[in-house]
Amino acid sequence: MKRSQAEYQNAESPGSCLSRILMTMLLVAGAMVVLGAATSTRTPARATEGCAVSAAFPDEILQWCDLITEHAATNGLDPDLVAALIWQESGGNRLAYSRSGAVGLMQVMPRDGKASDFMCPKGPCFQDRPTMVELRDADFNIEYGTRYLKKLTDKHRGNLREALREYGPIDVEYHYADTVLALYHRYRVR
Repeated sequence: MKRSQAEYQNAESPGSCLSRILMTMLLVAGAMVVLGAATSTRTPARATEGCAVSAAFPDEILQWCDLITEHAATNGLDPDLVAALIWQESGGNRLAYSRSGAVGLMQVMPRDGKASDFMCPKGPCFQDRPTMVELRDADFNIEYGTRYLKKLTDKHRGNLREALREYGPIDVEYHYADTVLALYHRYRVR
């Protein structure tokens, strides 16, 4: 079909059409950045300065990078080991709650909830532990969990397998420790 002279005069040149397309793309990209910034609840951990956790870990773990880095350093632990433990324990869910009553990112047994039913010879096994509410706070949970893991590591003279066996559920023995160590070796910075 042929165009009339009027249609040619009203038609845009290829250059101006391209300009409109590019301008539209820039506006859309700008809107996405603004909307992304407005709805984002965190800066990606990979971009955070001072993150000592391997970028190979999933985003569910990397979102806690600053806290893992801080508390691992305070307790002389490898941040990738702490990240592997969190990945195994909670998958990065700060509100995780296990069947046995463990709470939070590092699945610490609290003094209340289901855990209060566990009895030891001298009374409730976890009476000196924090509460469930305290352990749902990511910073508190990672601080407490790394301090506890450091205590176990020292008790077992640096033997991570023994420390992790004791950290994990009672009924799984070395399976838990081996799983965490496998995650650690898979994701850690080389």
